[in-house]
Amino acid sequence: MYLTRLDAQPDSFEELAVPLFDRLYNFAHWLTRNREEAEDLVQETYAKALKGFSSFRLGTNFRAWMFRILRNTFLTSRTGLRATMTLSLDSEEEKPAAAAQDDTPETILIERLNRQQVQSTIDELPVHFREILLLCEVEEMSYQEIAETLSIPIGTVMSRLSRARKTLRAALQLQFKKRMNHGL
Repeated sequence: MYLTRLDAQPDSFEELAVPLFDRLYNFAHWLTRNREEAEDLVQETYAKALKGFSSFRLGTNFRAWMFRILRNTFLTSRTGLRATMTLSLDSEEEKPAAAAQDDTPETILIERLNRQQVQSTIDELPVHFREILLLCEVEEMSYQEIAETLSIPIGTVMSRLSRARKTLRAALQLQFKKRMNHGL
């Protein structure tokens, strides 16, 4: 006997989708850089996903499917179209990272400043770099899941992630140099 997904599990969309809400919102907020736009993006994502749930294939990665819907919705929005028009910041220079220090009030302050700097620098990256860093580092998706989410080959995931990390590192090194020249 063949049962449709909805006949077998009437609450399956809700059971699968609700646990992803916070992660989708965080990703949307990183992409849009605006709380209200992120909320709208997530709401639209859920509406599209619910409407298209019959096209979801059992046995495939639901999380990647939802993130792909969110990303595609973002890219077709006005904010997404503006964000994808940014220029690449590729830099060929690589330098060693600074050594870690013991926890003191000063190092804790510096760590907080560094964390804020990393976040703002990620915000300034082009969307294709920002999204791949977030999916890998924040959402901890595998290369395969990222490839499914972004609808790109795994090789592209690896090269884009490498370029994104290199760009982020170069931008942070530049910020660090500026801070050091101004005495913190």
